[in-house]
Amino acid sequence: MGKSRNGKIATGLTLAGGFFVIIAFFTPDWLVTDGKLPKPKFEKLGLWVVCFNGMTDTRHWYETEFCSCWWVFEEEFYIIHDLLLPGFFVATQFFFTLCFALLIFSTICILFYLCSSKHNDHFIKLLRILGSCVIAAAVSGTIALIIFGYNGDGRVWMPNWEHNDIGYSYALGVIGVICSYISGTLYFVEARAHKIKRRRSLRGESAYHMEQRKSSHTPI
Repeated sequence: MGKSRNGKIATGLTLAGGFFVIIAFFTPDWLVTDGKLPKPKFEKLGLWVVCFNGMTDTRHWYETEFCSCWWVFEEEFYIIHDLLLPGFFVATQFFFTLCFALLIFSTICILFYLCSSKHNDHFIKLLRILGSCVIAAAVSGTIALIIFGYNGDGRVWMPNWEHNDIGYSYALGVIGVICSYISGTLYFVEARAHKIKRRRSLRGESAYHMEQRKSSHTPI
C-alpha cells in the first residue's frame, strides 16, 4: 500500500536509527586509547567486549595480566570486576540494551505498517504504537549515552584516562538516537493527520446520509 511522504521518511529514519544502534551495540569502540602511549594497558571497550594489553589489578592484590579482547563478563575478570563493571557502566548497558530491543520491536511493527491499509480500523493505533516505541527507544538510548558520556573517560575508571577518548561506536549511538527522535515524532504527526482525515470523512458521510434521508422524505 502507498504511504505518505511523512510515513516513508519516518520508516527510513527508524531503519537507519536501528542500523546505527545495532552497530553501536555490538562494536567494541565506545572508549578507545588515543594511541599516543607506546604500550597502553587499556586499548578499547564496548558494551560487551574489552581489550587490554597487560592490564593488572590496580590494587596489586593479584599478579594476573589480561591481554587481547575479552567478553566483559568473562569469569577470569572477577579479579577486577569492580573496576571493569562499575554501576554507571552497568546502567549504560541496561538502558542501551532497552533502546536496542525497542528498535528491534519497532522494526517488526514497521512490517505491519507497510502491509496495512490506511482504511484499516487499527491503522492509527499502529502508528501511535510505532511512535511510542521509537521515542521510548530514543529516550532509553539518551539516558545510556549521557551516563557513559559523563563517566566514560573519567580519571577514576580505566588506566591512563588522559589518553582515553570516546570512540566511533558511541558516535553512531548518538546518530541512531537522533534518527529515532525524528522518526518517532513523524509517526505521531502521521497518526494525527490520518485521524483528522478520517474524522472529516466520517462527517462527510454523515452529511451525505442526512441529505439522502431528507430527499427520501420529500413529498412529490
